[in-house]
Amino acid sequence: MAAAEATRLEAAAETADGTVPPPAVPAAYQSGNLDGDRSRQPVLRRVLSSNAMVSVLSVLLALIVGGILIAATDEEVGETASYFFSRPTDMLSAAWSAAAGAYAALFQGAFFNFGADSAQRFFYPLTQTLTVATPLILAGLGVAVAFRTGLFNIGAQGQIIIGAAMAAWVGFAVHLPVGLHLLLVIIAGMLGGAIWAGIAGILKAKTGAHEVIVTIMLNYVAINLVLFLLSTPAFQRPGSSNPISPQLDANAMFPPLLGSGFRLHWGFVLAVLATVFIWWLMNRSTIGFELKAVGANPSAARNAGISTTKGYVVVMLIAGALSGLAGVAQVAGTEKVLTSGVAASFGFDAITVALLGRSSPWGTFAAGLLFGAFRAGGVTMQTNTGTSIDIVLVVQSLIVLFIAAPPLVRSLFRIPAPGAFQTSGKRLSKTTKTAGGAA
Repeated sequence: MAAAEATRLEAAAETADGTVPPPAVPAAYQSGNLDGDRSRQPVLRRVLSSNAMVSVLSVLLALIVGGILIAATDEEVGETASYFFSRPTDMLSAAWSAAAGAYAALFQGAFFNFGADSAQRFFYPLTQTLTVATPLILAGLGVAVAFRTGLFNIGAQGQIIIGAAMAAWVGFAVHLPVGLHLLLVIIAGMLGGAIWAGIAGILKAKTGAHEVIVTIMLNYVAINLVLFLLSTPAFQRPGSSNPISPQLDANAMFPPLLGSGFRLHWGFVLAVLATVFIWWLMNRSTIGFELKAVGANPSAARNAGISTTKGYVVVMLIAGALSGLAGVAQVAGTEKVLTSGVAASFGFDAITVALLGRSSPWGTFAAGLLFGAFRAGGVTMQTNTGTSIDIVLVVQSLIVLFIAAPPLVRSLFRIPAPGAFQTSGKRLSKTTKTAGGAA
């Protein structure tokens, strides 16, 4: 009787004695939390169930597995393993020292050199990370934009190469005043990358050719085309038989961002501005809305009056221009010349960067910084500890593996899937309504 009276009083309070209709879910349950701090639990649950948390945990899991591999290949660990059952702490201590020492050296080579004798040497690793991250961020944005439109652009490598080739030619063959020359170099690089990616976009829009196949083939065409160009008088350095171009004019180069003592240049600022622009384009512009609509559901986009063919071409032009900017950062900022290896593996790593960043502009930016740190710190790790730099490639590959398998990461760390709590809330609401109807 007491419980019935409490329920009646609660219902009277919620309905003002019948003058207003009752809520679908009682007030005690409207927050979705049955216990705990109701002001904090929803935020915590949203964070735990987010895709960003999966990305963070994927990196953590890859570092753990990488640490195990480092320990397993260490000589001291192998020696202590022979008497593990008599003194197991020796092997565990050696394994921890091997993994921790390698990652400490990686951090020292990627961020701060705590043993430096000057401020310049202390911050030099961080500037190296930002320098290496610049083309990764720009090319990663190009891949991410295509992903958001439903296209798998794996041609960033070729787009970087063509963009770098056009930018380099304008840089050493044309002589212009300060400011104007660098501007034309940037435009030429963006145009080269946009044209190269636009080929795949047009073929996709007009003939239905799969962009994966087209961009793969265009990568090889770009690589061999630049090799050919570097053997011609128009591109090859006079007096040299090596495939290398003349150095770009000083007016065609990015100025140093922090002075001549660092390699970091203003191309990094360009990468930041490109990130801001892509964020605005995809989240605040009509074009971005149309591109995301095409990627989400092409049929629905066509029914809504959005041209999918135009969307494919436009997004590939944008993606190619961003990858072309990565080529500009290489030839006009870091390398200052055009070589056959100007793109290194930035185009392929950009795919991983975009995946890790969940194809969001700022997520891609953060992933580019992370991979730049891996590249910059890997050399120091190998020099200081003898750990092979290939372990960095292993960690990067593991990140891709775990990013591609979110259920595995969620199950290992016992975190909920996205929408799990919303689903439970709906079930609670449905149960409450059913109980109310039965009553």
